[in-house]
Amino acid sequence: MLTDFIPYDFGFWQWLGLFFSALCIGLSKAGFTGITSVMVPILALIFGAKESTGIVLPMLCFADLLAVIYYRRSAEWKFILRLLPWALAGFVLALFVDSLVPARGFKILISICVLSGLVVMLWNEWRAKFARRPQQAQSDQAQAGEDQSKKARFSRFFTQAFFGITGGFSTMIGNAAGPVMSVFLLSMRLPKASFVGTAAWFFLIVNYLKIPVQILAWHNITLSALKLDVLMIPAIGLGMALGIFLIKKISEVHYRVLVYILTVVSTALLFL
Repeated sequence: MLTDFIPYDFGFWQWLGLFFSALCIGLSKAGFTGITSVMVPILALIFGAKESTGIVLPMLCFADLLAVIYYRRSAEWKFILRLLPWALAGFVLALFVDSLVPARGFKILISICVLSGLVVMLWNEWRAKFARRPQQAQSDQAQAGEDQSKKARFSRFFTQAFFGITGGFSTMIGNAAGPVMSVFLLSMRLPKASFVGTAAWFFLIVNYLKIPVQILAWHNITLSALKLDVLMIPAIGLGMALGIFLIKKISEVHYRVLVYILTVVSTALLFL
């Protein structure tokens, strides 16, 4: 019997929810970034909020490996290397405040930050496209260009620090960094292959770094959880294959719009 292999006595709907969640993980790692937030409330209902993170993380790590194998040549490493130190700072912050504030409170805060960042990014894109600057004298233009360059450098530094810390913090608290990473990569205006490849490598690194923390500090990755994760490998693979097929059919413009929509929906789901 299956219960001899794993000590879970699930009904049909629980198995269906688990299979659907694994499928979402595969789709997400194939390029439909943020769709994993759909599964968060489902798995929380089945296992409990904190316990579910121990079920999800090994599945995410396996899907990250598949994504990196497929998109290994598409990553923009300069963005990954700039974000990683800040993401590690987010890890430490999450461990420090984990016992002080409920996870739901953090998720709401993360949702507000992500939605605010998305609004600011869209506003800047609209302003850059439609704004008309008055003509200036050549010397004024040179000065303005120098000031603009300084502002751009500061903006990039602030953006990397904000999204790196928020991404590291949110992935540690509840595997909820998908929307955060989506907004950052959208702001960098990467083509879809680079978008997916960069996200794949970033999450491969941060998720594997989380394993010892969750085993040693939170004790929520157990042998029973790993056995259950093994059963979900076919669903993850199916989601990955389906996602890769669909991504190839979507144009660059439509993919960017789709990521916007998924980011808003997945962020809204964090409020649940």
